[in-house]
Amino acid sequence: MTTARKPDTTEAADAVEVLRGALTEAGIVLPSLGADTASPTLNLVSLGCVRADVALKLAGVLRQGRS
Repeated sequence: MTTARKPDTTEAADAVEVLRGALTEAGIVLPSLGADTASPTLNLVSLGCVRADVALKLAGVLRQGRS
């Protein structure tokens, strides 16, 4: 007997909020950040498109955290 797995976007939605909070603290806004509703069983987070200056700022923050 096969049971269908219920789509669960809770983890993706939680991850979006945690990531949005961390990005806000760093002064970064990803306007298209959200849970990918097209593939709910995969719990994907869509980061979306950003301007080049925002991408560079994000890269700088990541590099600082790695140091």
